Amino acid sequence: MKEVTANYDESWKEALTEYFESFLTFFFPEVHQLIDWTQTPQSLDKELQEITASSETEKRIADQLYKVWLLDKREVWILIHVEIQSQYEVDFGQRMYIYNYRSFDLYHKPVVSLAVLGDERNNWRPSAYGYSLGGCEVSLKFPIAKLLDYESRWQELESSDNPFAIIVMAHLKTKATTGNLSEREQWKWTLIRGLYDRGLTKEQIVTLFKIIDKMMTLPEQLQQKLVNKINSFEEERKMPFISPTEELAIERGKKIGKEIGKEIGKEIGALQKARDSVKTVLQTRLGEVSLDITASLAQISNLSILDEMLKLAVTVNSLDDFKQALESATYK
Repeated sequence: MKEVTANYDESWKEALTEYFESFLTFFFPEVHQLIDWTQTPQSLDKELQEITASSETEKRIADQLYKVWLLDKREVWILIHVEIQSQYEVDFGQRMYIYNYRSFDLYHKPVVSLAVLGDERNNWRPSAYGYSLGGCEVSLKFPIAKLLDYESRWQELESSDNPFAIIVMAHLKTKATTGNLSEREQWKWTLIRGLYDRGLTKEQIVTLFKIIDKMMTLPEQLQQKLVNKINSFEEERKMPFISPTEELAIERGKKIGKEIGKEIGKEIGALQKARDSVKTVLQTRLGEVSLDITASLAQISNLSILDEMLKLAVTVNSLDDFKQALESATYK
């Protein structure tokens, strides 16, 4: 049976991309209040890649870097790190410090480092790094949000209209059901159904649906069971717009279509290359190739037959003999 792995990193990256302001409102309101939101924050993906390029730790997909402007007109960078498993807890503070000074070093802008800890260790709460030696002292303190703390605030999450309330619920229940995928399916259904009861717009429902669906990974049988529940629910509600399940199906269909298109493109390229090879050999040995031969070659869509034609082009005595053999091959 194929192993089912929850997709935290991509889900958090998508959530941060879609709801950056809501993220700060929910987790770090003091930082949110400093920012001039009349100026659109800028995502700095290229700069983030420079900062993390030489890191010894594995690539962190969910990390994000933004340029914002404060109410006092200063330009600052906000570096967000989402730690899911706490694999590197010994070096976490040091890593936050390294990324902070690398960010500052790029353009000499003040950098605010923020950390979301989505691990399962309640006592692991790194929030600083520093050392002192020979009268020299270096230190960094950074705010953290510990997702485990929200387990005791479940009713608050249910009543919140901030999208990160739903995302935190999905994260906590995905972690809690690692060894019980049937229970995960039930919680996934509960959270998705709750989207419709929050008075959200179509766009908000679809976006959050995709984030929850991506994070709370299920095996195919349980996923289909979930989709059937959602479809029945949508029919009962007489949804006036295209549903999230339909959107998801369309999105997956487009992805599959692109993959198929790439394969078809490769095959077409290989066929054309084979036809050109046959024509090149004929022209080199026997002179100008007629339009009839070119047209007949174009009708062959089997690489093995074209290989045979290439071998024949090397040995045949005349273009007429080749044309006769080609016509026979075309009608195979």
